[in-house]
Amino acid sequence: MKLAIADPPYPGQAAKHYADHPDYAGEVDHAELLKRLDTDYDGWALHTSSVALGEVLGYAADLGVDGFRIMAWVKSFAAFKANVSVAYAWEPVLVKAARKPVVSGRLVMRDWISEPITLQRGLAGAKPEPVCFWLFEVMGARRDDDLDDLYPGTGAVMAAWQSWRRLVPIPGLEAS
Repeated sequence: MKLAIADPPYPGQAAKHYADHPDYAGEVDHAELLKRLDTDYDGWALHTSSVALGEVLGYAADLGVDGFRIMAWVKSFAAFKANVSVAYAWEPVLVKAARKPVVSGRLVMRDWISEPITLQRGLAGAKPEPVCFWLFEVMGARRDDDLDDLYPGTGAVMAAWQSWRRLVPIPGLEAS
């Protein structure tokens, strides 16, 4: 199966947070991104912000993109900013599974994960490895799937993918 993780700059935030990054190319067209995810991939995950969720869901509705679930990364440690009275301490993630995740003795999944943000990773928004592992699992990923990280930034997602693939059992060879 072909999978994708999309963690673009959130709507309206590219210039504010990434203008100095060498890959900066302006604002991301989230409608076009959703169309690409739905057309080109069997399963995908799209990160966004709580304030942009309505906008992103509107694009999905307009395009007829469905079959995804809204999940949450709850940030047990988040950056608190002066003059921001309500902290941004969770992140919605739209997830379209490539296949139904297998329920096993290995793990039980929730539609949310609680994990602190990463610090000093070289780019705002770099995802912690446990968040990536959780996404691979809820997408129903398998070791032999192909994964595209559409916004590679620090390379954390692909590094997590390589680690996860070494750790996850091969179907049919799990211990009973």
